[in-house]
Amino acid sequence: MYVADSRADADPSAGSTTGIAGGTTGIARSTSRVSAAVTPTVFALGAVSLITDVSSEMVTAVLPLYLVTGLGLSPLGFGLLDGIYNGFSALVRLAGGHLADRGGGRHKWVAGIGYAVSAACKPLLLLAHTLTPIGLILAADRTGKGLRTAPRDALISLSSTPENRGRAFGVHRAMDTAGALLGPLVAFLILRATVDGYDAVFTVSFCVAVVGVLVLVLFVPGSSSTAAPRTEKAVRERVVGERAVGEQAVGEKAVGEKTVRPTLRAAFALLSRRDLRRITVCALLLGLATVSDSFVYLLLQRRLGVPDRWFALLPVGTAAAFLLLAVPLGRLADRVGRWRVFLGGHGALLLAYALLLTSWHGTALPYAVLLLHGAFYAATDGVLMAAASDSVPEQLRSSGLALVQTGQAAARFVCSLGFGAAWTLWGDRTALMASAVALAVCAAFAFTLRPGRSVLEPAP
Repeated sequence: MYVADSRADADPSAGSTTGIAGGTTGIARSTSRVSAAVTPTVFALGAVSLITDVSSEMVTAVLPLYLVTGLGLSPLGFGLLDGIYNGFSALVRLAGGHLADRGGGRHKWVAGIGYAVSAACKPLLLLAHTLTPIGLILAADRTGKGLRTAPRDALISLSSTPENRGRAFGVHRAMDTAGALLGPLVAFLILRATVDGYDAVFTVSFCVAVVGVLVLVLFVPGSSSTAAPRTEKAVRERVVGERAVGEQAVGEKAVGEKTVRPTLRAAFALLSRRDLRRITVCALLLGLATVSDSFVYLLLQRRLGVPDRWFALLPVGTAAAFLLLAVPLGRLADRVGRWRVFLGGHGALLLAYALLLTSWHGTALPYAVLLLHGAFYAATDGVLMAAASDSVPEQLRSSGLALVQTGQAAARFVCSLGFGAAWTLWGDRTALMASAVALAVCAAFAFTLRPGRSVLEPAP
C-alpha cells in the first residue's frame, strides 16, 4: 500500500483511481500474506497437545504390554479395554461440542475441563490391577478426551481461513505428534532406569499432563472470537454457511448475516446437509475397519519377536512418520482436495495390513509398516476435520465436528471389540485378513459416496 501511495505522489498525472487500485492491490497482498500464516492460537493449542501427548503416549506405549504380559489379559479382554480407551469418548463428544458452542466463548474452558479430567486419571492407574477398575479409569480418561477434542478442533478451524485450514490442522497435528514421538521415548527410558517401571511411567505422565493444563489456561485465548481471522473470505464463509443452515434470524447484523442458535436440535440438523452427512457416514464405515494402534504394535512384536523392553519404541516409528508428513499432506489437501488425500491415507493403511499379512520377515518390515501407519494418520486425522469444517457454520462448528468424531470413535470402539474377539477365536492372521478385506470394501464405498465439490476440490 505504501508503494502505491508513493507512486501516486511521484506522478501527479496519475488519477485517484490509480491510487485506489494500487491501494486495493496492496491490501489484497497483505491479506493474502496474513491468511497464509498460521495463527498464534493454533501454535498455542499445538503446544498444549504436544505436552499432553507426551503424557498420554507414555501410558499408551506401555499399556498393551502391561495389560497382556503384566496382568495376563487375553486378546479379547485387551480388545475390550482398548475399545474403551479409543471409543468411549464417543459418548461425550457431542456433549463437549454442544457445551462449547453455547455462549460462543466456551471452547477453551470445555477443552480445559477435558484435559484436567484426563490428567487426574493418570495416578489412579497406580491403584488398579484388575480389569474392572482399569476399565473405569480408562473410560474416565477417554471422557476427558471426548470433552476436549471437538472444542479444540473448533478453535483451530475458527482461527483459520478456508484456503489455509488444511495447513493449520497439519501444523497442529505435527506438534501433537511431536509429543507422541517423545512420549514413548520417555517411557522407554523410565522403564530401563527404574525397578517399578510402570508405576514410574504413570507418575511422570501425571506431572506432564498437569503442565499441559497450565499452558492451556495461560496461553490459549479464552474466546473463539478473539482467535477468528478478520479476513473478507472468513466473513463471507461464515455468512454463506449460516444461511445454508436455514435457521431463523434473531437479529440484524452486517451484510445480512444470520445467527444460528447452538441447540442440540440445530446440531443434529446439520446431518441434513449432504456433504456433512456423507463425511460422517464415510468416517464411520472406515472406522469399522481400522485396527487400533495397539493391535498393530502387538502384531509387529509377534511377527518379529521384538523383546518386551523395546516394545515401547514401536509407536515412535508411527509418530515420526506422522510428524514429517502432517504439514506436507495438509498443504496437499488444500491444493488438490481434502477427500482425495483422506482416501489415499486409507490406501496407505491397507498396504500396511498387506505387509503384515505377507511372509516377509526382513529388517525393513517394521520401518515400512510404521511409515505407512504414520502416513495414514497424517493424511486423515487433521484432513478429515478440515473437510468437515467446510460444511459447518461457525456457531455450530464444535458440534458439527463432534458429530463426525463421534461416528468415527464409536466405529473404532466396535472394531477393537471385533478384532479382539476374532483374534481370540481364529488367530491374529485371520483377524487381520478380515479387517483388510473390510477396509478395502469400505474404502471403495466411500469413494462412490464422496462428498460434493466443496470437499473434493481445493479450498477457494
